[in-house]
Amino acid sequence: MKYIIEHMEPGFTPWVVLEYSTIVREVGKENLILTSLPEGTTEADIPQELKDLGIQWTTDECISIAESRQSLCLLDPAASQDLTPSDSEKFEYFVFGGILGDHPPRDRTGELRKKYGLEGRRLGELQMTTDTAVRSTQLIIQNQIKFEDITFIDYPEIRFNRYEATEMPFRYVMDKTGKPILPDGMIALIKKDTEQSLDDLL
Repeated sequence: MKYIIEHMEPGFTPWVVLEYSTIVREVGKENLILTSLPEGTTEADIPQELKDLGIQWTTDECISIAESRQSLCLLDPAASQDLTPSDSEKFEYFVFGGILGDHPPRDRTGELRKKYGLEGRRLGELQMTTDTAVRSTQLIIQNQIKFEDITFIDYPEIRFNRYEATEMPFRYVMDKTGKPILPDGMIALIKKDTEQSLDDLL
């Protein structure tokens, strides 16, 4: 199975770099490709952390990767069908919108739906981060675990210390200790962003 992230953000924010790095480590560099990077993008534009992990990328669109559109599945919150283990027999490529989540969601995956007309599958009703969506798909397609058998945690509170915490408006896969699976370095980044937001208000 191959995973395609249709890059929809301008450049690479620290949040995006952490998520993409996590995805490369979990699925393997040979199984992930970033598509639709801006025309004129060069290797120098790719963050060093991602280059060190051997990430594959192209300025071509996702549909250029596969021999037929029928082998591509768009992970789409608005799809009428949920992703199931049997979809591993139908699709070879799984396409994700590489976008920072908005709260409330703005259906930016709809841009890909309208542009490519790919068959879609849903990962439940709640919004996920890109790395969580890929992780959930891997569990369903490669590990053959039904969506309803995956243990999730919704809108977890990330506590920095006794007095500081923030709620994340996403669904995450839960680890064996009952905590959300987050990219390495994400909690520190969230804390930094939270402190910056407070500084902007003052």
